[in-house]
Amino acid sequence: MKPFAKAGFTLVELLIVVVIIGILAMFAIPTFQDTKGKANKAAMMTDLRNLSTAEEGYLFDHETYTSVLSDMNYSASPGTTVTVTIATASGWSASATNVQSFPLTCAIFHGSTAPLAPATVEGVIECK
Repeated sequence: MKPFAKAGFTLVELLIVVVIIGILAMFAIPTFQDTKGKANKAAMMTDLRNLSTAEEGYLFDHETYTSVLSDMNYSASPGTTVTVTIATASGWSASATNVQSFPLTCAIFHGSTAPLAPATVEGVIECK
Protein backbone atom coordinates (compact mmCIF):
# COMPACT_ATOMS: atom_id res chain seq x y z
CA MET A 1 0.00 0.00 0.00
CA LYS A 2 1.33 3.39 -0.94
CA PRO A 3 1.16 5.96 1.84
CA PHE A 4 0.67 8.93 -0.54
CA ALA A 5 -1.56 7.62 -3.32
CA LYS A 6 -2.32 10.08 -6.10
CA ALA A 7 -6.04 11.02 -6.12
CA GLY A 8 -8.00 13.59 -8.11
CA PHE A 9 -7.64 15.24 -11.49
CA THR A 10 -4.69 17.06 -12.97
CA LEU A 11 -4.88 20.68 -14.03
CA VAL A 12 -4.69 19.69 -17.71
CA GLU A 13 -7.66 17.33 -17.35
CA LEU A 14 -9.72 20.06 -15.67
CA LEU A 15 -8.80 22.58 -18.39
CA ILE A 16 -9.87 20.13 -21.11
CA VAL A 17 -13.26 19.70 -19.42
CA VAL A 18 -13.71 23.49 -19.15
CA VAL A 19 -12.87 23.91 -22.85
CA ILE A 20 -15.36 21.21 -23.84
CA ILE A 21 -18.11 22.84 -21.74
CA GLY A 22 -17.29 26.21 -23.35
CA ILE A 23 -17.60 24.73 -26.84
CA LEU A 24 -20.97 23.17 -25.98
CA ALA A 25 -22.21 26.48 -24.52
CA MET A 26 -21.10 28.28 -27.68
CA PHE A 27 -23.67 26.22 -29.62
CA ALA A 28 -26.41 26.11 -26.98
CA ILE A 29 -26.72 29.82 -26.07
CA PRO A 30 -27.67 31.15 -29.56
CA THR A 31 -30.19 28.33 -29.95
CA PHE A 32 -31.74 29.22 -26.61
CA GLN A 33 -31.93 32.92 -27.50
CA ASP A 34 -33.56 32.11 -30.86
CA THR A 35 -36.16 29.95 -29.10
CA LYS A 36 -36.85 32.74 -26.61
CA GLY A 37 -37.31 35.23 -29.46
CA LYS A 38 -39.81 32.91 -31.17
CA ALA A 39 -41.74 32.58 -27.91
CA ASN A 40 -41.94 36.38 -27.54
CA LYS A 41 -43.17 36.70 -31.14
CA ALA A 42 -45.82 34.05 -30.52
CA ALA A 43 -46.95 35.89 -27.37
CA MET A 44 -47.30 39.17 -29.28
CA MET A 45 -49.29 37.48 -32.05
CA THR A 46 -51.56 35.80 -29.50
CA ASP A 47 -52.13 39.12 -27.74
CA LEU A 48 -53.20 40.72 -31.03
CA ARG A 49 -55.56 37.80 -31.78
CA ASN A 50 -57.08 38.20 -28.31
CA LEU A 51 -57.40 41.94 -28.90
CA SER A 52 -59.22 41.27 -32.16
CA THR A 53 -61.75 39.11 -30.31
CA ALA A 54 -62.15 41.74 -27.57
CA GLU A 55 -62.65 44.52 -30.14
CA GLU A 56 -65.36 42.53 -31.92
CA GLY A 57 -67.12 41.93 -28.60
CA TYR A 58 -66.91 45.63 -27.77
CA LEU A 59 -68.30 46.51 -31.22
CA PHE A 60 -71.24 44.17 -30.65
CA ASP A 61 -72.07 45.84 -27.32
CA HIS A 62 -71.33 49.51 -28.18
CA GLU A 63 -71.55 49.74 -32.00
CA THR A 64 -68.03 51.14 -32.19
CA TYR A 65 -64.46 50.02 -31.58
CA THR A 66 -62.38 51.42 -28.72
CA SER A 67 -58.75 52.29 -28.10
CA VAL A 68 -59.11 51.96 -24.32
CA LEU A 69 -57.95 48.46 -23.45
CA SER A 70 -59.43 48.49 -19.95
CA ASP A 71 -62.92 49.13 -21.42
CA MET A 72 -62.69 45.71 -23.06
CA ASN A 73 -61.35 43.96 -19.93
CA TYR A 74 -58.25 43.11 -21.97
CA SER A 75 -54.69 42.66 -20.75
CA ALA A 76 -51.59 41.67 -22.68
CA SER A 77 -48.96 39.09 -21.79
CA PRO A 78 -46.22 40.13 -19.34
CA GLY A 79 -43.58 42.19 -21.15
CA THR A 80 -45.80 42.86 -24.17
CA THR A 81 -47.14 46.33 -24.88
CA VAL A 82 -50.24 46.55 -27.06
CA THR A 83 -51.25 49.92 -28.48
CA VAL A 84 -54.49 50.59 -30.34
CA THR A 85 -53.61 53.48 -32.65
CA ILE A 86 -56.98 54.01 -34.35
CA ALA A 87 -60.44 52.93 -33.23
CA THR A 88 -63.59 54.18 -34.94
CA ALA A 89 -67.00 52.74 -35.72
CA SER A 90 -65.64 51.44 -39.03
CA GLY A 91 -62.32 49.88 -38.01
CA TRP A 92 -59.26 49.76 -35.79
CA SER A 93 -55.53 49.13 -35.91
CA ALA A 94 -53.08 48.04 -33.24
CA SER A 95 -49.45 47.09 -32.72
CA ALA A 96 -47.60 44.98 -30.18
CA THR A 97 -44.01 45.13 -28.98
CA ASN A 98 -42.05 43.21 -26.39
CA VAL A 99 -39.02 44.69 -24.64
CA GLN A 100 -37.21 41.35 -24.83
CA SER A 101 -37.66 41.01 -28.59
CA PHE A 102 -36.75 44.57 -29.62
CA PRO A 103 -36.88 45.71 -32.42
CA LEU A 104 -39.63 43.24 -33.43
CA THR A 105 -43.09 44.79 -33.88
CA CYS A 106 -46.32 43.03 -34.82
CA ALA A 107 -49.40 44.81 -36.15
CA ILE A 108 -52.96 44.19 -37.33
CA PHE A 109 -55.76 46.34 -38.74
CA HIS A 110 -59.42 45.70 -39.35
CA GLY A 111 -62.11 47.55 -41.25
CA SER A 112 -61.68 50.75 -43.20
CA THR A 113 -58.63 52.03 -41.32
CA ALA A 114 -55.32 52.53 -43.06
CA PRO A 115 -52.85 49.64 -42.83
CA LEU A 116 -50.47 49.85 -39.87
CA ALA A 117 -46.95 48.73 -40.78
CA PRO A 118 -45.86 45.98 -40.96
CA ALA A 119 -49.44 44.70 -41.52
CA THR A 120 -50.54 44.86 -45.15
CA VAL A 121 -53.61 42.59 -45.29
CA GLU A 122 -56.74 43.25 -43.24
CA GLY A 123 -57.08 40.90 -40.28
CA VAL A 124 -53.66 39.28 -40.79
CA ILE A 125 -51.00 39.81 -38.12
CA GLU A 126 -47.63 40.73 -39.58
CA CYS A 127 -44.34 41.03 -37.69
CA LYS A 128 -41.10 42.73 -38.65
